[in-house]
Amino acid sequence: MAIYTKEEAKKILEKALSFSKADACEINLSGSNSGNIRYARNTVSTAGYRSTQSLVVQSSFGKKVGTATIDEFDDASLEKVVKRAEELAQLSPENPEFMPPLGPQTYDEAITYKESTANVTPEYRAEVASKSIVPAAEQDVTAAGFLDDSAQFSAMINSNGLFAYNQSTGVDFTVTMRTNDGTGSGWVTRDYNDIDKFDASEASKVAIDKAVMSREARAIEPGKYTVILEPAASIGLLQNMFRSFDARSADEGRSFMSAKDGGTKLGQKIVDERVNIWSDPLNPDVPTATWNGAGQPLKKTSWIENGVVKNLAYDRYWAEQKGVEPVPFPSNAIMEGGDESLEDMIKGTKKGILVTRFWYIRSVDPQTLLYTGLTRDGTFYIENGQIKFPVKNFRFNESPIIMLNNLESLGQQVRVEGNLIPYMKIRDFTFTSLSDAV
Repeated sequence: MAIYTKEEAKKILEKALSFSKADACEINLSGSNSGNIRYARNTVSTAGYRSTQSLVVQSSFGKKVGTATIDEFDDASLEKVVKRAEELAQLSPENPEFMPPLGPQTYDEAITYKESTANVTPEYRAEVASKSIVPAAEQDVTAAGFLDDSAQFSAMINSNGLFAYNQSTGVDFTVTMRTNDGTGSGWVTRDYNDIDKFDASEASKVAIDKAVMSREARAIEPGKYTVILEPAASIGLLQNMFRSFDARSADEGRSFMSAKDGGTKLGQKIVDERVNIWSDPLNPDVPTATWNGAGQPLKKTSWIENGVVKNLAYDRYWAEQKGVEPVPFPSNAIMEGGDESLEDMIKGTKKGILVTRFWYIRSVDPQTLLYTGLTRDGTFYIENGQIKFPVKNFRFNESPIIMLNNLESLGQQVRVEGNLIPYMKIRDFTFTSLSDAV
């Protein structure tokens, strides 16, 4: 059993800490139980269950740091791993950016754990596979999918009196549907903390319908188009933008958030005023732990407000260098949406492209956040408010900053990869070439 209660975890951590002779010591304990099922060619190929646990000790003498890991927690093993971390610390060079452990902190109570997710059975996983495979076969479509469910905990303690604990659950599902004539492909992803929110039949139907609709795609000229981006499409570009909200790389002139005068873009308007992005570990749709790996409390934080950069993330070292308070990096991203459904957005589009998702996204220019990538698994031409026909996949060259400055409308939010992202209609999105890949 890899999941320890708060009391059990604290007992192990306190015992390990009692062996420390270092100037400072931080110990992390984590574990998870997870199950999965994988299917391809309309047949289950693998299924499994894993249980793991790990304890990591970081000992320091002055600014010299050593780390050791173990997965056995009897007294002799705990003493051994602490001693090993101390030996490594004594051999290490000084870390000029070393920060001493935090003192005691106060954390909000997380809402990341759901008993139903922790109790998923092999029979449930098999039923999920069946709800993909059976309807796919009925429509001359082949399914390939993966379901992973997990329950996990993490805890930390240090020699300055800090203790933190969190327990969480999660489920991730993806499926690709390919028509048996090889001309159509559909895809869908779902992720939740609470498996009771997951509907395998609904998700599989979305992918099947897209596969059938995308048969025999037509080639149209690349160029600038109005696009409707499903959240699974835009998240790839938005996540790259989120990573640029690091204060240090901005201060050092290494990111999009670096200003031309040598400062940062904090306080500057960078995107459309309808864009509001924040993080919130207590959001019921995308909850996360309420503390990070450094033991810092995580709170609701605004990052872009009415198009203006409101915060940059400062780790403890860089905050000390700049004489400001640390701002932890976000654990999720929530982008404000609108009331329009996907159907409404399509009806309001005279001419455009509906994009299911992007893949193989690669950086072209970090300073402008220009990226390239490809559409995949369902790309459709819209005319006069209707989907007219599937189109061959495009390569794009686009920046999320340009994208969010060309915003036409925002639709309903959807959870994707632990974030809440709305459907978006964007004008003048740049497609540079065609791809024959289905």
